[in-house]
Formats: sequence, C-alpha cells, structure tokens
Amino acid sequence: MLLAALTLSACGAGPGPERYGPPPAAPEEVTALARTIQDLGPGIDPAEAARAAEIAHAHARQLARDYRVTDPPLVHNTKVNMGLRDRGLCYQWAEDMEARLGEEGFRTLQLHRAISPGDRLFRIDHSTVILSRRGDPMEAGVVLDPWRSGGELFWSRTTEDPKYAWRPRAEVLAEKAAAAGLTDTASTRNMTATAAQR
Repeated sequence: MLLAALTLSACGAGPGPERYGPPPAAPEEVTALARTIQDLGPGIDPAEAARAAEIAHAHARQLARDYRVTDPPLVHNTKVNMGLRDRGLCYQWAEDMEARLGEEGFRTLQLHRAISPGDRLFRIDHSTVILSRRGDPMEAGVVLDPWRSGGELFWSRTTEDPKYAWRPRAEVLAEKAAAAGLTDTASTRNMTATAAQR
C-alpha cells in the first residue's frame, strides 16, 4: 500500500523547473551559430558573435523553463490561450529573446523583429527575432527562433528558412492595421497578439 501511494504521488508531482524544455545545447551547436554570425560580413566582433550565440541558445532554454513548456508549440499555445500557462506564444518568445540580446549592447550586431504572415496554407502568423551585422537588413541576417521547437533554438540564414518567409514586423503590422482600418499603435499591437494566439 505504501508503494502504491509513493507511485501515485510521484506521478502527480509534475515536472520540476529543470524538466521543462530541452536539455542544454551541445558546445558544437553554439560554435556553429557563432561561426554563422561571424560570417555575416566583415567588421563583426568575434567576441560579440560568440556571446550572441551563447545567449541565444541558453536563453531559449531558459524561456522554456520560465514558460513551463512540456508540449509541442501549438499545444503550448493552446494552453496559453486557455489560461493554463502565462506566456509562450511565438511573439512572446521573440519579445523576450530580443530583450535579452538587447541587454548586451552589441556594437557590431543589430536586432530585427520579423513576422511570417499566416497567408500560406495551414499557417498562422509567426514572429521571431533576427540578428544581422549592424547596418544590414534583416534579410542578410540569421533567424533566431526559440518557439519552433519549444525552447530548442532553431536558427538559419533568413532567406534559407525552410518553413517561413520572413518580412519586417513593422511592415506586416502596418498592412494589417490598414486592412482593418486601424490607425493607432495600441490597436495594432492588440491585433498582433490576437493573430499570434490563433
């Protein structure tokens, strides 16, 4: 009877913070991203490229713990929309990743926000952060998408992303606002949040 009680209590305990999200990134994954960032063009500080890669991988996993991710992204979205989780929609991952990388004050790197509009079959709007060489457009950068695999960082050159066609966030929001007849920023932000929750 004691064994049965212990078994039941163990099953009901739920994961601790260390069990949310994926395991830490392998060193070679971090190195590969750092190399790709460094290769974005001349003038990029190798130390900044390495630091950005470390932060992107580590913070993606930290957000998975903070958001208590235990499911694939669309299931987690449903939990957020039902009030079972506080955060974890794609635009929230992008906001939090941008904020963390922005704390570094990179001199040779620049952050961009992007949206892939949900106008393709079975696709909802998706948001991410993109890192480029300072002064370059987002199309010349690297997508840093922690939402796609629930905290395991997906990254690729912007134009080589196999799933999403990225556009500047401000441009997409302006189009959506115009289509809805909205002119104020607060309404545009609310529309973006609603689109991301679908």
